[in-house]
Amino acid sequence: MNKNIIKVNNLVKKYGYLKALDGVSFELEEGDFLSVFGPNGAGKSTLLKILSTQTKLSSGDVYFDDISVQKLPDEFRNSFGIISHLPFLYENLSALENLNFYGKLYNIGNLKERIKELLKKVELYKRRNDLVRNYSRGMLQRLSIARALIHNPRIILLDEPYTGLDQHASFILSEILKEQFEDKKTIIMVTHNLSIGFDLASKIAILNQGKLILLEEKEKLNKENFEQVYIETVSA
Repeated sequence: MNKNIIKVNNLVKKYGYLKALDGVSFELEEGDFLSVFGPNGAGKSTLLKILSTQTKLSSGDVYFDDISVQKLPDEFRNSFGIISHLPFLYENLSALENLNFYGKLYNIGNLKERIKELLKKVELYKRRNDLVRNYSRGMLQRLSIARALIHNPRIILLDEPYTGLDQHASFILSEILKEQFEDKKTIIMVTHNLSIGFDLASKIAILNQGKLILLEEKEKLNKENFEQVYIETVSA
């Protein structure tokens, strides 16, 4: 039986009088893949920012391995790999130099081989010496995936990672996420893509107006009518 790696307990985040998150609670076991859906302004990105310790919560708590996020030791943050629509790359460095920089931050052993492996996985090895500023949107996102995985994180957090990707780049990302899921990584992905998000996940969540409206094992849901379930849920 897998242990709970993430526990979210009555999470609230306020911006002035606005509640971006309003009493959100859920638990994830190690190796779960949670896809989070919801309309714009539902609180999805805010949830990821709190989970990744980029933003402080207003009340409630979040636990990783039974340790409150408010008491989390700095070294635990190395457990996170974060992929968003922002690449977090240095445009005046090459792909090779970017990954070398991040790899040294995490004190990665055998870094040269790890970089080569990841660049081949995201199909950028032949462009490894090109400056990132000359990369297309899809290439940037593929390199961002390699950056997020350089230290082999336990927990992968994705905020709209498919935004702006062409079909080929989307396929590469999906294949990598399948591989990470098979490797028992714990994954939380915020996405508007109902089809891809549903296919990849083991659990499905819907956020609306800061509240968790649905949280269910994917096997208990029917993909054929999920779009209708989603529309009815967020319209209620």
